[in-house]
Amino acid sequence: MKFRLHTYGCQMNVRDSDAVAAMLTAAGHQQSVTEDEADFIIVNSCSVREKAEDKAMGKLGLLCKTKRERPERKVALMGCMAQRMGKDIFKKIPLLDFTVGTRRCGTIPQLVQRVLDGETNIIEISKSEATPDVPDSHNETGYAAFVTILLGCNRRCAYCIVPDVRGPEFSRPAKEILTEITALTKHGIREVTLLGQSVMNYGLMNSVWDEHDSPSPGGYTEAFSRLLEAVATIPEIQRIRFTSSHPSGCTEEMVRAMNTLPKVCHHLHLAVQSGSNRILKLMRRGYTREEYLDAITRLRAAMPDFSLTSDIIVGFPGETEQDFEETRSLMEQAQFDNAFIFKYSTRPGTPAAEMNDDVSKDEKMRRNQVLLADLDIQGQKKNEALIGSIQEILVDGPSLRNAERWAGRTPGNKIAVFTPREGLTPGTLVKVRIIKAAPQTLYGEIV
Repeated sequence: MKFRLHTYGCQMNVRDSDAVAAMLTAAGHQQSVTEDEADFIIVNSCSVREKAEDKAMGKLGLLCKTKRERPERKVALMGCMAQRMGKDIFKKIPLLDFTVGTRRCGTIPQLVQRVLDGETNIIEISKSEATPDVPDSHNETGYAAFVTILLGCNRRCAYCIVPDVRGPEFSRPAKEILTEITALTKHGIREVTLLGQSVMNYGLMNSVWDEHDSPSPGGYTEAFSRLLEAVATIPEIQRIRFTSSHPSGCTEEMVRAMNTLPKVCHHLHLAVQSGSNRILKLMRRGYTREEYLDAITRLRAAMPDFSLTSDIIVGFPGETEQDFEETRSLMEQAQFDNAFIFKYSTRPGTPAAEMNDDVSKDEKMRRNQVLLADLDIQGQKKNEALIGSIQEILVDGPSLRNAERWAGRTPGNKIAVFTPREGLTPGTLVKVRIIKAAPQTLYGEIV
């Protein structure tokens, strides 16, 4: 059987899709290059924003329509939307063959076989307190891979559906993670990104280190810092990243680990969401504007080359023009290298869904555009400061816009475009002198 996965949403979903592809391949199925060739299509869904659910729902509807000409084709749903909607998905998409929640993706090979044996409308949704299955993804290709270290979230931010669809926090045992990363290096992986909704909470809710494990050579006592140190000892790994982060995780020990472990990139994606203390409180973010700025001050004091990216929501219920201007001023103080700026959308079942969504769509769009313009100005200024510098680039391959130029990323996760040299391959580290800058892109030549 030929299968294909369509993935929407975050890096966690990308990683889950990679794991499912590995399991199905191990079960004897073949991954299809195109959708037309596929006998079985699985949509991996996201529920963080309404637009993401609309995309997945539209795709499922189109795929199920193809069953009229191809009745043998099978269509399934996995991920956050599957977990949120449960059996109600069959009311909207009655021709769906199975739906599987976020903590049960390890059952997909068995579900596929049940469908091939003639069953349909199968539902596999676990209770949130159940221990999740976390299958390895050892068929990765390329040089970079996502590795899940923490599942679920305990924060309960007012706007966020993740705790309901991903369940409570559960940290994978450290030995299991290190085994997976070591196996990935056999497939050419040289960069890993450690994933978790609040990744620096790793090891806070359950034990991850065996009592017989050797003490940390660097004297680290926090589980996350110990894991960074352990991953850095794997010889083939050249770079280590992690996401997503919360200001509360920026402890002195974590900052020391980032600063002293050479393979850990000096880049952090630290979501702020708003610059207004009033809105941060309504959002239940658990920190103030001042505490967020203090965290990044400590990070930059330790690492002058530190790169900061973030998430920001505009138009949260009750956000006034003054609140919005406070977000603009925080952006000016924080000097983000990049940021993802979202217009607030109601998520059913969240505390914010009970609030009055009183910022109009037009005003949300205006605020979104204002922040994007501010961000471009900041990005241009920060990137122009790098002109003349020599940056170490981990090569991705040909640029999407011009195949004659290649692209890669700096340790700070900035995209750099350059002219390749003969024999260059993806995953190679090269030195590039920066000669030109755009708000989100650097341009240079190999030295």
